[in-house]
Order: sequence, then structure tokens, then C-alpha cells
Amino acid sequence: MASVLLCLLLLGAMAASSRGEDYGPGASFVFGDSLVDAGNNNFLQTLSKANIRPNGIDFEASGGEPTGRYTNGRTIADIIGEELGQPDYAQPFLAPNTTGRALLNGVNYASGGGGIMNGTGRIFAIKVHACVRVQIGRLGLDIQVDYFNTTRQQLDKLLGKTKAKEWLWKDAIFSLTIGSNDFLNNYLLPVLSVGVRVAESPDGFIDDLISNLRNQLTRLYKLDARKFVVGNVGPIGCIPYQKTINRIHADECVSLPNELARQYNARLRDLLVELNENLPGARFCLANVFDLVMEMITNYQKHGQYYVLVDYPINTAVNSPEYRFKTASTACCGNGGQFAGIIPCGPTSSMCEERDKHVFWDPYHPSEAANLIIAKHLLDGDTRYISPMNLRELRAL
Repeated sequence: MASVLLCLLLLGAMAASSRGEDYGPGASFVFGDSLVDAGNNNFLQTLSKANIRPNGIDFEASGGEPTGRYTNGRTIADIIGEELGQPDYAQPFLAPNTTGRALLNGVNYASGGGGIMNGTGRIFAIKVHACVRVQIGRLGLDIQVDYFNTTRQQLDKLLGKTKAKEWLWKDAIFSLTIGSNDFLNNYLLPVLSVGVRVAESPDGFIDDLISNLRNQLTRLYKLDARKFVVGNVGPIGCIPYQKTINRIHADECVSLPNELARQYNARLRDLLVELNENLPGARFCLANVFDLVMEMITNYQKHGQYYVLVDYPINTAVNSPEYRFKTASTACCGNGGQFAGIIPCGPTSSMCEERDKHVFWDPYHPSEAANLIIAKHLLDGDTRYISPMNLRELRAL
């Protein structure tokens, strides 16, 4: 009788394993900056935090309470995870409950202020007193990949080495949304970066970015990442902060930041082609965030979240004024200057009434309404904005 029972238990375990039902529908491992930070900076000593109201006011999962997301609702990564069938959001790596089977939803390593270069975002480190500075402030991409290495070892213990590798190869998507801070809070930073710009040309700085990113993506590949989506740098010269400090008109953008972004993006495209050719079994997709967001900013009156909510055709303008964006220049939540672009969103900030009519939530970050549009294009769009395939196609591989 005991031997029969043992056989039945073994057969049941084998059936469950073959179905893969215990592993869930797939996972998202999210790397990046404040565009996709889900709360890692809550656990850091840093000047860059979003766990204060009214951030998160439209985030249903928290009942409108701030979670550390730098927007009024969901990030692009949150929306994509939902659409790909994840039952829960990828939890911040630094959160104490990001352990055990929670890892099977994926993990979020992104950090507000982080960049490709280790020196990026150093302005967010907190001064303890005149002679001491806590050198944390943000998680750069090198540290984020180090943290994934920790997760990788935890997955081996959770699933076993063979199953963990198979699961990562087939069911995990690795997204990287990073690079903006390397320009805004490093190369272009007023005063603090003057020496860098004198010593290094834009081409030289971008060479360093691409070299570091190549190393970081290769490290992830060696840790069994196979399905990648890498976002290029958006039109950072068009954010409310840049428009405000440069005192330009609502329909203008600052040329230098956008030109640097274009230079970097061209090199990034070449890098991903190189990695697709040289890393067997890997698939790198390029998210063309620059053109997608530029289209939304330039023609904001044709866009809005209506077509997302009712599965409106992806390349069709919104016909009803009720659902269109009303501004792509002014932050919904912020203070200072013509476009509320100086002081980040916080309890004392002015906040707009129609949050879904603003492309930008604060001086730097898109609103949830804009994130919905970006996510839909990356999930279901054509090669103008996501190539060589969209994320649903990547997930199905």
C-alpha cells in the first residue's frame, strides 16, 4: 500500500511539472530608472523618492496611496505585465516580501535617478553633514544586474537549476528602460557636469554608454536572460522641466538633449543588432520610445486614452475631444515656471483636475494615460515603434 501511494504521489508531481502550472503565466524582470521604478527608492537614502502624495493617486492596487511610482497610476512596466497575464506586479527587489514564489511574477530592480553609468544620479545622494555624503542615492544598472544575480540564485533554490534555466529562457521577459538620466543628471547637469563635457565629447560619452550597456546586457545573458526589450531614450528636450528652465514656447523642444538622445538611439539600434547576431538563442527587441512619445507630444490633440480603454485601432486618432489630451507641455503635478516644471510633485504641489488629459504627470514623467498608450504600442504595435517584433509576439516565442 505504501509503495502504491508513493507511486501516485510521484505521478502527480510529474503531471504538475509537465503542465508547468505552478510557475504561472510568465514573469517580467524590470531594470531601469524612475520611469519604471515600483518602489525601490523607498528603501534607499536618497533625495529621489515618490512615496509621497499625490503620487499614486490613481493607482487602484494601493487604493490611491503612494507606492514609490513616479506617476499618478501605473507605469509602463505595470501595464505590460498585466496585459501579458501576470497575476501580480513585479515587486521591488528591495522590498522585504520579494522572496519565495513572489519571484515567479518577476522582480523590479529599477531605481529613480539610476543610469547606465555608475556616476549618473550622484546628485541624489544625501548629505549627512558638510564632510560626509551617503553614496547611495540610486541603483545604477551595474548594481541592478548584481541584484538579479542574487535573484538568479534564489530561483535555482526555488525551482531547481534545470527548471529555473528553462523557465527563464521560455517564460521571462527582461525589460530595460534606462539612459535618460545619463544625459539629464550626468552629461547635461548644470555646473556639476561642465568638467565632464570639457573632457569628453558627446561621441565619447555615448561610446562609454554603449560599451557599459553591452557589458550589462551580456551579463544578463550569461545569467540565462533570453528575451529582452530595450527602450531607447525619449525626447528628453520636450519634458516640462527642460521647457521651463530653457524658457521656450509650449510647441518647442530643447534641441541639444534631443540631439544627444538621437545619437545614442542610433548607436543602441546597432548594438541590439550586434547582440542578436552574436548571442545564440537571445532575442533583443528595440522599443522606439523616442518616436512614440514625440508623436504623442507633437500631435497630442489627436491622442488620448479612449482608444486604449475600448481597444480603439492603434494608429487611429481619437475623434471625440472629450478623450483627447489637452496639453503635452505642462505637468499635471508640479510647481515653478510656465509649465510647472521646476519642483517635483509633492504634497504642496499644484495638481490639475483632469489627470488623464495631461501627457506629463510631473516635470519629468508621463501620466498613466500616456503610459497606457505607450504600453499598447509596445504590446501590439508594428515595427515603427517596436522591432523586430512586438511584446506579445516576443512572449509567445
